[in-house]
Amino acid sequence: MSLAANENRLAAPHGRLKRSRVSLVGGIGCGIGVAVLITLAAGGPSPLTLAIAVVAGAALAVWVRLADL
Repeated sequence: MSLAANENRLAAPHGRLKRSRVSLVGGIGCGIGVAVLITLAAGGPSPLTLAIAVVAGAALAVWVRLADL
């Protein structure tokens, strides 16, 4: 098998890739888990801690959702 044939076989399919519902649920679950862990590690819920936890949790949730193709 030639190298060109391998490249064609491994190329991304044409069109849009569909993401599964599991990716969405996993992203949300990881985001909530990170927010809770950050809040607990910081010693309790203060406004600043909650803001940091929500931002970090949301960032991780988006990353998990987008990285899971």
